[in-house]
Amino acid sequence: MNILVSNDDGYLATGINCLVGKLQQFAQITVVAPDRNRSGASNSLTLDHPLHLQVAENGFIYIDGTPTDCVHLALTGLLEILPDIVVSGINAGGNLGDDVLYSGTVAAAMEGRFLGLPAIAISLVGNSPNHYDTAAHIAEFLLKRIKTHALDLPPNTILNVNVPDCTIGEIKGIRITRLGCRHFAKPMVKSVNPRGKEIYWIGEAGEAQDASEGTDFDAVLNNFVSITPLHVDLTRYSAIATIEDWITT
Repeated sequence: MNILVSNDDGYLATGINCLVGKLQQFAQITVVAPDRNRSGASNSLTLDHPLHLQVAENGFIYIDGTPTDCVHLALTGLLEILPDIVVSGINAGGNLGDDVLYSGTVAAAMEGRFLGLPAIAISLVGNSPNHYDTAAHIAEFLLKRIKTHALDLPPNTILNVNVPDCTIGEIKGIRITRLGCRHFAKPMVKSVNPRGKEIYWIGEAGEAQDASEGTDFDAVLNNFVSITPLHVDLTRYSAIATIEDWITT
């Protein structure tokens, strides 16, 4: 199995190194990841300046761009042999509910799916998570299942995986979930820099609003691994007829 690994925390992050350590025991791994933390980069591509590539001593390729840049370059000419699957992670922190719209981790997986490959994003839930070995174990399990069942994965679908920050023995199982949603984001933070100029920080994400049974929030809260299939097509099909009426009447 030939796997392309990327992330949004950067090539030096604990999560990606733990993931590669596990996966390289049974697969050929190529890493193309950002040179630094690019959390929140979503699906952005760098179009206003060229990208630079370097190779670390351990063979990891790192790029001064976004997670989407990394996967895009890898699959559109950088790699001589295309991988069988794209794996993004292990992210330091969950990607639950609305988070998937902003997440560079999910975006890296999504870019793999855009370019025709099966893909999964895997995150370890918590503010300062520790049990990366648990998430790596789950990744190994899923990849071995995907190797057997990849053709059963619907087109334009990625798997968004969130793992509770606990030991593997404390994991109660795996649930297939839908996305929950968060409350309105917390206020931005206004400050002043040393030169007296006003500066602003994006506020923290809101708390869970929909964490009901069946959501990714609920699964992780109860020590289950959450797997949410994400559909790339954002079209609201149920609204098409209504909007057509607006325009024609």
